[in-house]
Amino acid sequence: MSESEQCTKAALRAEVKSLDLDGDSDAVELGMVIDKQRCVGCGGCNIGCARENNLDEGVAPAFSSSIIETQGTFPEVGWDYTPTLCNHCADAPCVSGCPTTALYKGEGGVTMHNPDRCIGCKYCIVNCPYDEIHYLKEDPHQRWDREEGVIEGATASPTEVIEETDREVTPFYNPNREVGEHEHPTRHRGIVEKCTFCIHRVAEGELPACVEACPAEARIFGDLNDPDSKVREILGKYDQEVLKEEKGTNPKVMYVREFNGDGYDPGKGEPGLED
Repeated sequence: MSESEQCTKAALRAEVKSLDLDGDSDAVELGMVIDKQRCVGCGGCNIGCARENNLDEGVAPAFSSSIIETQGTFPEVGWDYTPTLCNHCADAPCVSGCPTTALYKGEGGVTMHNPDRCIGCKYCIVNCPYDEIHYLKEDPHQRWDREEGVIEGATASPTEVIEETDREVTPFYNPNREVGEHEHPTRHRGIVEKCTFCIHRVAEGELPACVEACPAEARIFGDLNDPDSKVREILGKYDQEVLKEEKGTNPKVMYVREFNGDGYDPGKGEPGLED
């Protein structure tokens, strides 16, 4: 990571540490800006998210995902990579349509989910225009319950790996996901799960995992109500867009700039004054 990148993340961390999430519920409005010019499509955000939130390995989509669009035919092919996550909409249809209030607005305007109230009706999935709420058809991490190794006498069994790593559920289990009201470290089948802006980290003065993991500084997180925040600085400098603006949900994840991967033959041009 470059010195400038370290300074940028240090500034964002300082902003998050200064947030007062226990005060006036309307004082802080958390949001994220994704700079598509900086994004390199590496997927580091997805890995960081899955690791932080104890998501089942090999199961897609994660809380952090992407939309990939291609244009043209080989070899003249262009592509557009758009990182996605829950938009934490101000007018969230998943919240208004939940019959048990399992989905609700929490601190900083974050769209939260209470697994204890969820009945798995999937109304939120139907109502979400962004496909960012996911239903658990099975209990996660079942592969780590197996007691047989792949090669008997040569490889350890999943349960032996967990025992040796002194972890619960998986060898990479993250106990930090246990903190906070209505936070469950792994969830269970028959309910939905979604991104929470890593509110358990934010409450401790840390950046969301996807922001911290991004090597290109493409994700900027902070308080949209703070005129001195980095997100407000970026939004004041560039035009922004949101996904499916026509849905009227007022997303709190916004995109600036565009990555242009097209090329052209180098040259200085022609004088243009000759006969």
